[in-house]
Amino acid sequence: MKQVGTDFIDRRNAAKEAKAALLEKMKAKQNDPEAQARREEHAALVAAREEREAAKREQQRAEDAKLEAARAAEAAAAAEAAEQAAVSERDKLIAQAMADQAAQKAKRDARYAARQSRKG
Repeated sequence: MKQVGTDFIDRRNAAKEAKAALLEKMKAKQNDPEAQARREEHAALVAAREEREAAKREQQRAEDAKLEAARAAEAAAAAEAAEQAAVSERDKLIAQAMADQAAQKAKRDARYAARQSRKG
């Protein structure tokens, strides 16, 4: 008679042996000099890539800083121009007000002179 559960026991033992075989295979690969050389080469490539990326990021930061400085200079120039325009406009208004006052004074003086000439 067939014993109940032998299929399970056989499958469990087969899986255990397969795992042990995989473990041995991986241990053998770890000690392989060719694999070690490939890992070192890969590590060197990764380090070189990281170095290039760091240099690229630094260059991008420098370009961003230069661009930001240019924007700040442009904004300062625009503010200066706006201030000059405001001062110019204010000066024009002052000059206009002074001209209006001088015209009013001239009219008043003319009226006064006319009144004085009628009186005397």
